[in-house]
Amino acid sequence: MRHMALFLEGHIYQRLLRPLIFRDSAQKAHTRIMRLLAATDSSPRLIPFFTALRRLLFRRQPIEIGGVNLPYPVILAAGFVKGTGFARENEALAAVQNGINIIPGWRTMPQLVGPVEFGSYTRWPRLGNPGTVIWRRAETLSTQNRVGLRNPGARAAAEFLARHKPALPEVFGINIAVSPGVDTLDAETTDTLESLESFVVRGVLPSWFTLNLSCPNTEDDPRGNQTEDKTRHLCGAAMHYLREVASANGKPIPLWVKISPGLNANQYQALLKAFVETGVGAVIATNTRGMPVPGDAALTAGVGGQELQPDALAAVQCLAQAQNAYSRPPDIIGCGGVMDSTSFGAFRQVGARAVQYYSALIYQGPFAGAHILDIRN
Repeated sequence: MRHMALFLEGHIYQRLLRPLIFRDSAQKAHTRIMRLLAATDSSPRLIPFFTALRRLLFRRQPIEIGGVNLPYPVILAAGFVKGTGFARENEALAAVQNGINIIPGWRTMPQLVGPVEFGSYTRWPRLGNPGTVIWRRAETLSTQNRVGLRNPGARAAAEFLARHKPALPEVFGINIAVSPGVDTLDAETTDTLESLESFVVRGVLPSWFTLNLSCPNTEDDPRGNQTEDKTRHLCGAAMHYLREVASANGKPIPLWVKISPGLNANQYQALLKAFVETGVGAVIATNTRGMPVPGDAALTAGVGGQELQPDALAAVQCLAQAQNAYSRPPDIIGCGGVMDSTSFGAFRQVGARAVQYYSALIYQGPFAGAHILDIRN
């Protein structure tokens, strides 16, 4: 029955819904979908319906990844459920006080797809980049964005989620990024710890935190955040704080780290060494890759989807080879062009134990994760 339901759902999305969505530009469609999610988040009838659909379409494959028990080894990547951008923190907090849904999809998406990584969130809110910031590259089943870490800020996001704590999903992650423009290691460490603390002190304890060292669409160069020494320092400080939280609350919260594509083998080996030494539970490989945007060769934006897949697979393979030097290395989570069960198998073959996806959501529909898990697909 599951396979028949998946076939029908896929047919409806590919033949009917996707052509309608694709009539609009990627940016306009995204804006409309966010408005729709903001409405469905508060629907007492639709949420149980979404839950029933997920249980029908997703085949449970319990697995422990990076210290987290997942119902299946697919996760919706950070970037989709992240929230509205604000210029100032007091404006974001006021929106929360006024009952505005500043994180559209916070309730709907976990009910539809299961595990979701919320964010990225920076210590302070960001409006992100102006103008057109989202594109499709449909000929290669890819997406491109230069959103620029638009988000309500860690404190407002935490306040919003705390107000909805009873309805938060059982399994979810929160992705934290260093605020662009913070230019000393001590300041970056403080920035990271304050973001983590914003959630913890409000009782928003996710299944895992992800430290995003690889944001390609801001004024900072992500490669500068991925040196061995800086990685060891930031991860070490975050792990020290999370161990203190575990001692106080009795709930360990693993730390995962998201890294860039296109690094050389020595860089990946050095990063893995830092992860092992600091106790990182999993590494997500990779974030998007900067490429010129359609119609403007002077402007770059991060590409995900199938165009990213070769680089992501290469990164996973380098990390997997480096794992052999350690008795308990972090798990590897593949991310970049995971579109179906075949690409999922390719990531597993080179060393990933689980995957994250985003572009598949655009091209395969809301139940892309179920199709990725469907080995008969």
